[in-house]
Amino acid sequence: MTPDRRANFQRLLKPRHIAFIGGRDASIAVREARRRGFQGQMWAVNPTRADLNGVSCVPAISDLPGVPDAVYLAIPAGGVVAALHELAEMGVGGVVCFSAGFKETGDAQAERALIEASGDMALIGPNCYGLINYIDNVALWSFEHGGWSPGYGAAIITQSGMFSSDITMSARSLPLAYMVSAGNQAVLGLEDFLDAFADDDAVRAIGLHIEGLQDIPAFERAALKAIERGVAVVALKTGSSAIGSALTVSHTGSLSGSDALYAALFARTGVISVTSPSQFLETLKYLCVVGAPDGPHVAGFTCSGGGATMLADHAEAIGLSFPEVPPDGRKALSGLLPDIATVSNPLDYTTPIWGQAEYTYPVFANALDAVAADATVLVQDYPAAGLDASKIYYQNDAAAFAQAATEKGIPAAICATLPENLDTETRRHLISLGVAPMQGIHEALNAICDAAIWSARRRRIKAARPEPLCRGTIPDAPKMLTEDLGKSWLSARGVAVPDGRSVTACNVEGAASEIGYPVALKMMSPRLAHKTEAGAVALGINNAQALDAALGQMTTDVAEHDEAALTDGFLVEKMSPPPLAEMIVALRSDPQFGHALVLGSGGILTELVGDAVTLLLPATPLDIAEALANLRMARLLDGFRGRQRADVVKIAEQLHILCVAFMSQGEAVQEIEINPMFIYPDHIVAVDALIHVRSS
Repeated sequence: MTPDRRANFQRLLKPRHIAFIGGRDASIAVREARRRGFQGQMWAVNPTRADLNGVSCVPAISDLPGVPDAVYLAIPAGGVVAALHELAEMGVGGVVCFSAGFKETGDAQAERALIEASGDMALIGPNCYGLINYIDNVALWSFEHGGWSPGYGAAIITQSGMFSSDITMSARSLPLAYMVSAGNQAVLGLEDFLDAFADDDAVRAIGLHIEGLQDIPAFERAALKAIERGVAVVALKTGSSAIGSALTVSHTGSLSGSDALYAALFARTGVISVTSPSQFLETLKYLCVVGAPDGPHVAGFTCSGGGATMLADHAEAIGLSFPEVPPDGRKALSGLLPDIATVSNPLDYTTPIWGQAEYTYPVFANALDAVAADATVLVQDYPAAGLDASKIYYQNDAAAFAQAATEKGIPAAICATLPENLDTETRRHLISLGVAPMQGIHEALNAICDAAIWSARRRRIKAARPEPLCRGTIPDAPKMLTEDLGKSWLSARGVAVPDGRSVTACNVEGAASEIGYPVALKMMSPRLAHKTEAGAVALGINNAQALDAALGQMTTDVAEHDEAALTDGFLVEKMSPPPLAEMIVALRSDPQFGHALVLGSGGILTELVGDAVTLLLPATPLDIAEALANLRMARLLDGFRGRQRADVVKIAEQLHILCVAFMSQGEAVQEIEINPMFIYPDHIVAVDALIHVRSS
């Protein structure tokens, strides 16, 4: 966003005056602005109507009494470009373009004209619901909306108009600061909104509904800015596509498609990724109300043994910790609890003291001290309307819990087992106490866990900011190197490969004798990407007689598979000793995300097992080591069943050398896939290699 457009965005966000241009839809927007409580001037433009919802109309833009800070534009697509030209020449701050009929209908030319006509104005849309500023009571919005703000909250940017409307209507009591329906993102994209809201003091967290990003490096910069400023970003990514999947001959495309690349981007920038709308809202609510805990250690409280079990079960599944109560703490709590209670974490403090703050407060306070908690949660399901006789008991415990957590400076949540068992009044009251009202045990614990992970990532990013991502390139039609040439390329760049010789058929025996048996024999052909399927690989050959037999059989098998693939070129290699593990290592260049590294369980089961992780590059050796640790196959590197342990630091350093070599080639090398890469205690060996280079 340019400085001029950024200044104009602030005018759009906090306008002194709004002009509504259009008919029925503009009239609705006038109503919503008034209902939101907008106190500035409102003007209307319509050549055939006297007023829009009580706001007197002028017939043309040129007849406006002044230059509006903000415009709500809802006219047929054919008139939009001319209107924008006129508004830009007037010096208008920004426009919400509700009008549709541009890129979303296939008319890219019309959208390009719209972009040009906008000049330095801040334009949201086209084809969008608009903008709501809950802090300053400003609405440029197309439909009836809800939502509330206590003076702070989440800034939410969505790529779905209906989802943005759904959020404003939700019964979640999420504090809101801003809502943006981004539409086509012709001028202002999601990345621009993220960057702007990261600087807003009223914004405690940012929620993104993402269908696809337009500028990955810009998103990275904005997301890193947010995390450095302490503003957590929560993303709900929907939709999958095969971005950059031109290189389908390898396994890499299936392992690092769009979803994997987005996951890598989010992990790199500290963005919290969620998979459901309810988790999206609950996580944002938790972060806005109480912030992120420093670590994963939780103190849990219930007045039900069943509730305690549900807390413990899900926490274990997601990696949260409920630390045991130490002996001193156990002794102190035993003196505060009824005899029927068992001291534990999570703690069922039992019904004899339920609702009596003079008894429950010391239990909460002592337990929080005893387990050195980073966060705390109390399970409470409030009675339905009309069944309020016992509500005071819940409220008493809630107040005692809030007091204890506040005094200890610990982020606190009260969660209902069932989402509907926290009514609006209770939710608002808990927020006023500084407690996050969470709807669902799983949602509450997931939010705490993700927030704790965010804190750890923030510390790491602040200590060592990642190098900027590079813009990707559109892949050229790739040319596959034969394995012998690919391995020569790897060897020249410091990647170990088996001792081998490239020879013709008549020289395979001499090469094998020179190398020493047992050997592997492979036919070299640019048409044999997957040699095993064509019978073009023979392993564990122990003598000359077996070598001759393998050569003959290989020629027959390849001819049956694809006669055009037959060549007189062969690779004879020394058989590598059994490794600790087999891994797939792949590097690719994606047109959106730039360079990416894929690590996963290797061998013939690569796609079946699906044990893979993707890193965007540049990455450090530490990043690579952590990625290795997140694989299921990591157990094989950690002394599994008495095997040697691998020096993961050394392995990561050697993989980093490969990454640097790949990135240094620019566009010349488009993809590298090594499958398998053999892992030994202190080194790696590329046993098979598939490399694609530019064809020209």
